[in-house]
Amino acid sequence: MLIRRLPNTLVNQIAAGEVIERPAAAIKELVENALDAGSRNIDVVMRDGGRSYISVTDDGCGMSREGLGICIERHATSKLPSDDLVHIKTLGFRGEALPSIGAVARLQITSREAGAEDAWTIKVEGGVVTDPQPAACNAGTRVEIRDLFFATPARLKFLKAARTEVSHAEDVLKRLAMANPEVGFSLSDEKRTILRLPASSGDLFEVRLKRLSSVMAREFEENALPIEAEREYLKLTGYIGLPTLNRGNAQHQYLFVNGRPVKDRLLQGAVRGAYQDFLARDRHPLLALFLDLPPEMVDVNVHPAKTEVRFRDAALVRGLIVGACKHALAEAGHRASTSVGNAALGMLEAARARGEQSGGYTTPRPSTDYTWQSKSSVNYPSGRLSDAVMDYHAPLSDGQSGSAQSGLPGTEGFIPQARQEHFPSGLSEGAVEWGGESIVSQSHSTDADNFDHASHPLGAARAQFHENYIITQTADGIVVVDQHAAHERLVLEKMKAQMAEQGVKTQMLLLPEVVELDEDAAHRLVKRADELSELGLVLEGFGAGAVVVREVPAILGERANAAALVTDLADELAELGETLALKEQIERVLGTMACHGSVRSGRRLNGEEMNALLRQMEVTPHSGQCNHGRPTYIELKLADIEKLFSRR
Repeated sequence: MLIRRLPNTLVNQIAAGEVIERPAAAIKELVENALDAGSRNIDVVMRDGGRSYISVTDDGCGMSREGLGICIERHATSKLPSDDLVHIKTLGFRGEALPSIGAVARLQITSREAGAEDAWTIKVEGGVVTDPQPAACNAGTRVEIRDLFFATPARLKFLKAARTEVSHAEDVLKRLAMANPEVGFSLSDEKRTILRLPASSGDLFEVRLKRLSSVMAREFEENALPIEAEREYLKLTGYIGLPTLNRGNAQHQYLFVNGRPVKDRLLQGAVRGAYQDFLARDRHPLLALFLDLPPEMVDVNVHPAKTEVRFRDAALVRGLIVGACKHALAEAGHRASTSVGNAALGMLEAARARGEQSGGYTTPRPSTDYTWQSKSSVNYPSGRLSDAVMDYHAPLSDGQSGSAQSGLPGTEGFIPQARQEHFPSGLSEGAVEWGGESIVSQSHSTDADNFDHASHPLGAARAQFHENYIITQTADGIVVVDQHAAHERLVLEKMKAQMAEQGVKTQMLLLPEVVELDEDAAHRLVKRADELSELGLVLEGFGAGAVVVREVPAILGERANAAALVTDLADELAELGETLALKEQIERVLGTMACHGSVRSGRRLNGEEMNALLRQMEVTPHSGQCNHGRPTYIELKLADIEKLFSRR
């Protein structure tokens, strides 16, 4: 068999299969070149999803006539002046993009160097290069691509619909725009502007949040928590969303390393670890994190698309991300995202609109000739609730006016005397306890005249309805609290604090269990045996490809499956380098215990108990969401409520 050298055109076409996967990949390479050139405005135009035409125009440093002639050669770049692949500080560095594009499309580059009087243009068609020619161009560079993949038509069959290809390009621009808020970006299809992000100046944190809110969900800005942490040579900045602001996929998680957008499993695993006891496994937070570290401590040359990286000290990186995110979530206290209240208002508005359209709902108006109808004249279902409703609406008897007593402090005259019987004394008998403390810790006055709304943002309890939800009055609205979900979080946080102080109790197996693994997996587990023992799992090596489990966390109880647990841990270590599986199982058991040990739905609470629950929520971190990621309360502003009743 004859061995021969492949022609340069064919080499470039082969390379294009890795570098230029689709139109969005070509745009990514060109925009990264524009950013490396110091551009402040970058305009992208697409036609037919990028198949027929792509244009990227920037106002960067530009290129000379000689530079144009060299830039379309393979592995020609200005970004490695010292031939150093360790200290890479630019987005592009391989010199592959332009020759790859020129090998599979019709490429034209027009550029004018900063301060030069003349502009030059060069054309490459299917790998055939023409000499540079004089042209007209502003300072900067314009790269035009026509008939993408015309030289490799087989690749056209793998492209999606034009709208899909445009969405991929939009995602690429959004990610690059997040990392560069000082640069303006635009994307159009010559008919409409799809994306326009003007350049911003000022404090980096402020302009970055503004850029993130314009790219991500609109409510992200008001529900974002700032992140700023340093550890050794690492610096982490950015914003993370409250747990109650979540999505069904991870598309709104943006991760950057030295300004480079990446999709790295280590970073994604760190995010999952930070939110592991705040969200259900099928829900994902919104965030944007920017990690900066010396270039020599990270390898960015491990993937053709430069979307994956390798860290010299992965454990340090993961620890910084998990710790910083958990600290920010703890600092948020009882906060829940405003999207919860907005969603509730939207549902109310939609329900009213449906009622109006069907003719089954009209805005209630006060009657001038109101007369009370007794229970005998109105056909209501029987039961204590209906009786209570009727008693509530009944006129006050003589001597009751303004003096009715209720089971809720501070609501004198609000609930008639006839309804008192439906409010029990509370949880004084058989109250749910954890660590010897009931839900009632101290007396909390809710006198309307003396109540300090500024120091108690969750307000004063006014009523309990459906024996599960508490209505409170705040300074500028109302709050609806899910008593079971709220107390569930309180109990879990107390259990976690006690476990941190006392450690994880272990349960010795009657018969130690031998778990067979491959040799590398067993070695990784044995290497982390000390760390695993702190979590309650005691194991040791048992030959070349097996481990023997002697103790398991006692909290797992009879459900503990040593073999399955160890296998999951081995897979976790192989993928992420951390023992998340065990931690997650312990957290899951704690959450289950907290769920069963909290105030149940259907349990009636008196005013003192309701207010005690509110006060505990205000001082407990993460109390804005339950252990499963659901909100524990919904806040409705008075202005929004008045809009529902057409008062505004």
